[in-house]
Amino acid sequence: MLPRSFYDRPTLDVARDLLGKVLVHNRRGVRTSGVIVEVEAYIGESDPACHAAPGLTKRNTPLYGTPGHAYVYLNYGIHCLVNVVTESHGSPAAVLIRALDPLDGIDVMRRRRARAMKGRTRPPAAALAAHDLCRGPGNLTMAMGITLAENMTDLEGDRLFVEDRRIAPGQIVWGPRVGIRVGTETPWRAWVAGHRAVSAHQRRAAL
Repeated sequence: MLPRSFYDRPTLDVARDLLGKVLVHNRRGVRTSGVIVEVEAYIGESDPACHAAPGLTKRNTPLYGTPGHAYVYLNYGIHCLVNVVTESHGSPAAVLIRALDPLDGIDVMRRRRARAMKGRTRPPAAALAAHDLCRGPGNLTMAMGITLAENMTDLEGDRLFVEDRRIAPGQIVWGPRVGIRVGTETPWRAWVAGHRAVSAHQRRAAL
Protein backbone atom coordinates (compact mmCIF):
# COMPACT_ATOMS: atom_id res chain seq x y z
CA MET A 1 0.00 0.00 0.00
CA LEU A 2 1.05 3.59 -0.44
CA PRO A 3 2.77 5.23 2.54
CA ARG A 4 1.36 8.28 4.32
CA SER A 5 4.07 10.42 2.74
CA PHE A 6 2.39 9.87 -0.64
CA TYR A 7 -0.68 11.79 0.55
CA ASP A 8 1.22 14.41 2.56
CA ARG A 9 1.93 16.50 -0.55
CA PRO A 10 0.23 19.17 -2.67
CA THR A 11 -3.19 17.87 -3.66
CA LEU A 12 -2.77 18.29 -7.42
CA ASP A 13 0.40 16.20 -7.29
CA VAL A 14 -1.41 13.48 -5.37
CA ALA A 15 -4.33 13.60 -7.82
CA ARG A 16 -2.04 13.14 -10.81
CA ASP A 17 -0.08 10.34 -9.17
CA LEU A 18 -3.20 8.43 -8.11
CA LEU A 19 -4.01 7.71 -11.74
CA GLY A 20 -2.81 4.19 -12.48
CA LYS A 21 -2.79 3.23 -8.80
CA VAL A 22 -5.20 0.57 -7.50
CA LEU A 23 -7.96 1.19 -4.96
CA VAL A 24 -8.58 -1.93 -2.85
CA HIS A 25 -11.46 -2.67 -0.48
CA ASN A 26 -11.74 -5.72 1.75
CA ARG A 27 -15.30 -6.27 2.98
CA ARG A 28 -16.34 -9.36 4.92
CA GLY A 29 -13.54 -11.40 3.41
CA VAL A 30 -14.26 -10.29 -0.16
CA ARG A 31 -11.74 -8.18 -2.04
CA THR A 32 -12.60 -5.79 -4.83
CA SER A 33 -10.20 -3.48 -6.59
CA GLY A 34 -9.76 -1.30 -9.62
CA VAL A 35 -7.28 0.95 -11.37
CA ILE A 36 -7.95 4.64 -10.70
CA VAL A 37 -8.61 6.37 -14.04
CA GLU A 38 -10.36 9.61 -13.01
CA VAL A 39 -10.04 11.92 -10.00
CA GLU A 40 -10.94 15.43 -8.83
CA ALA A 41 -9.07 17.69 -6.42
CA TYR A 42 -10.71 19.85 -3.76
CA ILE A 43 -8.39 22.23 -1.97
CA GLY A 44 -8.92 24.40 1.06
CA GLU A 45 -11.45 26.86 2.44
CA SER A 46 -10.90 29.19 -0.53
CA ASP A 47 -12.21 26.55 -2.94
CA PRO A 48 -15.99 27.12 -3.09
CA ALA A 49 -16.59 23.52 -4.17
CA CYS A 50 -14.60 22.03 -1.31
CA HIS A 51 -16.51 20.86 1.76
CA ALA A 52 -14.06 22.95 3.81
CA ALA A 53 -15.37 26.19 2.27
CA PRO A 54 -17.58 27.01 5.31
CA GLY A 55 -14.77 26.18 7.74
CA LEU A 56 -14.46 23.30 10.15
CA THR A 57 -17.69 21.38 10.77
CA LYS A 58 -18.57 18.00 12.20
CA ARG A 59 -19.07 16.60 8.70
CA ASN A 60 -15.82 17.82 7.16
CA THR A 61 -13.56 17.05 10.14
CA PRO A 62 -11.64 14.35 8.22
CA LEU A 63 -10.45 16.95 5.70
CA TYR A 64 -8.57 18.75 8.46
CA GLY A 65 -7.04 15.56 9.81
CA THR A 66 -4.01 13.45 9.05
CA PRO A 67 -3.35 12.82 5.35
CA GLY A 68 -3.80 9.28 4.11
CA HIS A 69 -7.29 8.76 5.54
CA ALA A 70 -10.58 8.25 3.73
CA TYR A 71 -13.26 10.91 3.64
CA VAL A 72 -16.56 9.24 2.73
CA TYR A 73 -19.77 11.23 2.62
CA LEU A 74 -23.34 10.84 1.40
CA ASN A 75 -23.98 12.89 -1.72
CA TYR A 76 -27.49 14.35 -2.02
CA GLY A 77 -28.67 11.65 0.37
CA ILE A 78 -28.23 8.98 -2.30
CA HIS A 79 -24.67 7.87 -3.04
CA CYS A 80 -21.57 7.56 -0.90
CA LEU A 81 -18.48 9.15 -2.44
CA VAL A 82 -14.92 8.25 -1.44
CA ASN A 83 -12.04 10.71 -1.18
CA VAL A 84 -8.46 10.46 0.05
CA VAL A 85 -7.32 13.21 2.42
CA THR A 86 -4.19 15.07 1.32
CA GLU A 87 -1.73 17.72 2.52
CA SER A 88 -0.64 18.34 6.08
CA HIS A 89 -2.77 18.10 9.20
CA GLY A 90 -4.96 21.21 9.46
CA SER A 91 -4.84 21.97 5.72
CA PRO A 92 -8.21 20.71 4.44
CA ALA A 93 -7.96 19.04 1.04
CA ALA A 94 -8.83 15.78 -0.64
CA VAL A 95 -8.99 13.91 -3.93
CA LEU A 96 -12.32 12.43 -5.00
CA ILE A 97 -12.01 9.06 -6.75
CA ARG A 98 -14.39 9.34 -9.72
CA ALA A 99 -13.81 6.17 -11.74
CA LEU A 100 -12.02 2.82 -11.71
CA ASP A 101 -11.19 0.14 -14.24
CA PRO A 102 -12.14 -3.03 -12.26
CA LEU A 103 -9.55 -5.68 -11.51
CA ASP A 104 -10.53 -7.97 -8.63
CA GLY A 105 -14.02 -9.08 -7.68
CA ILE A 106 -15.83 -8.15 -10.88
CA ASP A 107 -18.62 -10.70 -10.28
CA VAL A 108 -19.15 -9.26 -6.79
CA MET A 109 -19.29 -5.76 -8.25
CA ARG A 110 -21.99 -6.86 -10.69
CA ARG A 111 -24.10 -8.40 -7.91
CA ARG A 112 -23.84 -5.24 -5.81
CA ARG A 113 -24.80 -3.04 -8.73
CA ALA A 114 -27.69 -5.38 -9.56
CA ARG A 115 -29.10 -5.08 -6.03
CA ALA A 116 -28.90 -1.31 -6.19
CA MET A 117 -30.53 -1.16 -9.65
CA LYS A 118 -33.40 -3.53 -8.84
CA GLY A 119 -36.70 -2.16 -10.09
CA ARG A 120 -35.16 0.57 -12.22
CA THR A 121 -35.87 0.84 -15.93
CA ARG A 122 -32.25 0.46 -16.95
CA PRO A 123 -30.21 -2.37 -18.47
CA PRO A 124 -29.58 -5.08 -15.85
CA ALA A 125 -26.25 -4.85 -14.07
CA ALA A 126 -25.38 -8.31 -15.41
CA ALA A 127 -25.32 -6.74 -18.86
CA LEU A 128 -22.89 -3.98 -17.88
CA ALA A 129 -19.42 -4.12 -19.35
CA ALA A 130 -16.63 -4.29 -16.79
CA HIS A 131 -15.54 -0.73 -17.55
CA ASP A 132 -19.05 0.53 -16.68
CA LEU A 133 -19.19 -1.03 -13.21
CA CYS A 134 -17.15 1.69 -11.48
CA ARG A 135 -17.81 4.48 -13.96
CA GLY A 136 -18.78 7.42 -11.78
CA PRO A 137 -18.13 8.05 -8.08
CA GLY A 138 -21.49 6.72 -6.87
CA ASN A 139 -21.32 3.56 -8.98
CA LEU A 140 -17.76 3.06 -7.79
CA THR A 141 -18.63 2.94 -4.11
CA MET A 142 -21.71 0.83 -4.80
CA ALA A 143 -19.67 -1.77 -6.70
CA MET A 144 -16.83 -1.71 -4.18
CA GLY A 145 -19.13 -1.93 -1.15
CA ILE A 146 -17.76 1.32 0.30
CA THR A 147 -20.15 2.96 2.77
CA LEU A 148 -20.12 5.62 5.47
CA ALA A 149 -18.55 2.96 7.71
CA GLU A 150 -15.30 3.60 5.81
CA ASN A 151 -15.25 7.31 6.66
CA MET A 152 -11.98 8.24 8.41
CA THR A 153 -10.46 4.81 7.62
CA ASP A 154 -6.66 4.86 7.73
CA LEU A 155 -5.46 4.07 4.21
CA GLU A 156 -2.36 2.44 5.68
CA GLY A 157 -4.57 -0.33 7.08
CA ASP A 158 -5.84 -3.52 5.44
CA ARG A 159 -9.50 -2.56 4.96
CA LEU A 160 -9.41 0.24 2.39
CA PHE A 161 -6.17 1.31 0.77
CA VAL A 162 -4.36 2.25 -2.42
CA GLU A 163 -1.49 0.24 -3.81
CA ASP A 164 1.01 0.58 -6.62
CA ARG A 165 0.97 -2.37 -9.04
CA ARG A 166 3.25 -0.57 -11.49
CA ILE A 167 0.45 0.05 -13.99
CA ALA A 168 1.28 2.80 -16.47
CA PRO A 169 -1.86 4.96 -16.74
CA GLY A 170 -1.18 6.39 -20.19
CA GLN A 171 -1.69 10.03 -21.12
CA ILE A 172 -3.10 12.14 -18.29
CA VAL A 173 -5.18 15.22 -19.06
CA TRP A 174 -6.88 17.88 -16.93
CA GLY A 175 -10.20 19.65 -17.26
CA PRO A 176 -13.05 21.27 -15.31
CA ARG A 177 -14.62 19.49 -12.35
CA VAL A 178 -18.15 18.19 -12.91
CA GLY A 179 -21.27 17.54 -10.84
CA ILE A 180 -20.85 20.73 -8.83
CA ARG A 181 -22.51 24.16 -8.96
CA VAL A 182 -19.55 26.36 -7.99
CA GLY A 183 -15.87 26.24 -8.85
CA THR A 184 -16.69 24.68 -12.21
CA GLU A 185 -14.07 26.76 -13.99
CA THR A 186 -11.20 25.24 -12.02
CA PRO A 187 -9.40 22.54 -14.07
CA TRP A 188 -8.81 20.16 -11.18
CA ARG A 189 -10.26 17.00 -12.69
CA ALA A 190 -7.66 14.59 -14.07
CA TRP A 191 -8.25 11.44 -16.08
CA VAL A 192 -6.63 8.90 -18.35
CA ALA A 193 -7.19 10.14 -21.88
CA GLY A 194 -9.61 8.05 -23.90
CA HIS A 195 -10.27 5.47 -21.19
CA ARG A 196 -13.75 3.93 -21.44
CA ALA A 197 -14.28 3.95 -17.65
CA VAL A 198 -13.93 7.75 -17.37
CA SER A 199 -17.27 8.99 -16.08
CA ALA A 200 -17.62 12.47 -17.52
CA HIS A 201 -17.09 14.23 -20.82
CA GLN A 202 -13.44 14.48 -21.67
CA ARG A 203 -13.20 18.19 -22.47
CA ARG A 204 -9.68 19.28 -21.72
CA ALA A 205 -8.56 22.55 -20.22
CA ALA A 206 -5.67 24.67 -21.39
CA LEU A 207 -3.13 24.67 -18.56
